[in-house]
Amino acid sequence: MSVTDLPILSMLRTRMQWHQTRQKLLAENVANADLPGFKPRDLASPSFGVGTSDLAQPSGSTGGNSGLAVTSPAHTALNGGPEGPGAEPRRFNGFEIRPSGNGVNLEEEMMKAGDNQADYQLAATMYQKSLDKLKIAIGKR
Repeated sequence: MSVTDLPILSMLRTRMQWHQTRQKLLAENVANADLPGFKPRDLASPSFGVGTSDLAQPSGSTGGNSGLAVTSPAHTALNGGPEGPGAEPRRFNGFEIRPSGNGVNLEEEMMKAGDNQADYQLAATMYQKSLDKLKIAIGKR
């Protein structure tokens, strides 16, 4: 077995490849910000065995991130949905829909790109540090 075939290194390589692909997709969203009818796209996060669906939810939970249990049907829903109070009818999945039908919000796309870059840098640093530790362990350093 090669040193680079270790599960942690394989996971970090996959994560870095995912961030590279996502950065390309986010750049396409920004590039098409003025294209009528364009809908922004994003990648689903890769699963490494422990996903959010694998986490235990309290009995009767709302299924959201709040972790609060609904013990009575008379309770008010936490996330009001599109028809709830204070809902903005011009927003769809967090993106403002312009009259041309374009759903790209440049501020949100740039925030995603910045977060994606920071996450990629973290994965690359962890990969390099893991390799450094392996070199120390086998006496190459």
